[in-house]
Amino acid sequence: MTTASRSAESHGAEAPGPVERWRAVAAATGPADREAAEAGVRTAYAAAGLAAPERIVWVGSPLDGTAAAMLLTGQGAELPREIADRAAGALRAAGVEPVAGAAGPSVREAVRTLPWAAARKRLHGALGSTGWAERWALTGAALWDITRTLTERVRTGVVETLAAESDRARQSAVRLAMLDAVFGQHDAPWLAAVTEEGAAGPDAGAGTDSGELAGPAAVARSAGWWWPYEKAVVIAERPVALHRDEAGRLDRGDGPALEYPDGFALYAWRGMPVPAAFLEQLSELTADRIRAEENAELRRVMLEYYGYDRYLTESGARPVHRDETGVLWRIEMTGDEPVTMVEVVNSTPEPDGTSRTYWLRVPPSTRTAREGVAWTFGLDAEGYAPERQT
Repeated sequence: MTTASRSAESHGAEAPGPVERWRAVAAATGPADREAAEAGVRTAYAAAGLAAPERIVWVGSPLDGTAAAMLLTGQGAELPREIADRAAGALRAAGVEPVAGAAGPSVREAVRTLPWAAARKRLHGALGSTGWAERWALTGAALWDITRTLTERVRTGVVETLAAESDRARQSAVRLAMLDAVFGQHDAPWLAAVTEEGAAGPDAGAGTDSGELAGPAAVARSAGWWWPYEKAVVIAERPVALHRDEAGRLDRGDGPALEYPDGFALYAWRGMPVPAAFLEQLSELTADRIRAEENAELRRVMLEYYGYDRYLTESGARPVHRDETGVLWRIEMTGDEPVTMVEVVNSTPEPDGTSRTYWLRVPPSTRTAREGVAWTFGLDAEGYAPERQT
């Protein structure tokens, strides 16, 4: 498991290039640089030909930012009381009444959508279709999947917190409020592709862009999501913690995988969203508890945490096939596919003379140990003939 840190560089290491700097921006945790973010907002408004916002409202997360946006657009009547009160308090503290129209209309199109379109058009014209595609492949595409997945998880978490699962109208209202947001640090893929820093090459210094998106880029380096309105802007803090596995998925077994300073948090195990209370019981798992879990997805998380080999041993599973490659095990799971694994022994001894045992999960349709081992190499049973097992 990895934990993102605020710093993009380490002492003695070569300075990272633009893409790696933007990767660090997308994963940054810790308090926002409020002065720099507010300066970026003013730059974005000026570039769009707008007067600077009269008020700047700071909130603790995209959750409270969305709640504030709903209050400012007349959609806050059914917000959870605690969250509504917190968002209203942040608005009032900045001199903005938490009522519809108090901040004026959204100006997202002027400060983000149109500048982005202009920057892309300029680059497309200069580079041509092929050149633009190559530029995107080398910049934004490298950050796109992991950042988009994180942004979608935040969106989903906000919707689930502010609207009941059965209230589709309320869910739509929450999503509409998030459409007014600029994603700040999570706009890193786009900014890596279109800002002048992204074009400058590996010797460019951080923060050198001065094009159409200089303002949004400055906010992205300094803060989280933000909602620009004519008279006021709402800016969310960055997370205080971000935990991901080697594949970039949200992942933590003993607490929130993503956490914001106001308490908004997401829990996940190897990318699988899980309830907070679910993680608390993982340390007390037994084979019987896993078998009793009715939710197939949660049961899979339990099995991964507990260990398939341990589960098979403690569940009284019996081998269904044995040959020179290993032992095939299968145990039926109610409401889900069976757990099927091949037990193999490494033929190369460890330094202490012992032989290490490995468990390989294979498709439920596997009929023999050889077929299962072959499948892990992308072969069929007939084509698997190793000269020596390792």
